[in-house]
Amino acid sequence: MTDKPTRRDLMKPVQLLGLAFVAALFAGVVTLVSMGFFQNGDKSGNALMIGGIVAGITFIVVLVVTALLILAVDPADVTKTLDRPVLLPKDESAGDAASDPDATPGSTPPTR
Repeated sequence: MTDKPTRRDLMKPVQLLGLAFVAALFAGVVTLVSMGFFQNGDKSGNALMIGGIVAGITFIVVLVVTALLILAVDPADVTKTLDRPVLLPKDESAGDAASDPDATPGSTPPTR
């Protein structure tokens, strides 16, 4: 077996579903409370329906967004250590241009 973690190791499917369920439950309860479901009123059926719709939409959105974010992670990069800033160029000659905040990538420094 390889030492590299797989995408499944990064986040198990049960954890992904659990996270989406907890977010949906929270959104549904917040909707119910804000619509006055727990108070004595005649619109509790409407609040329950809206709360269920909000919970369902939240479940689907959180599930899709976290799945897409997991697909963006390269499993080989999880265990790799970085000893330099991520956004700086890799070659050493470009290090001088990176110290000038007014320089744009690919431009030459002005001569005086």
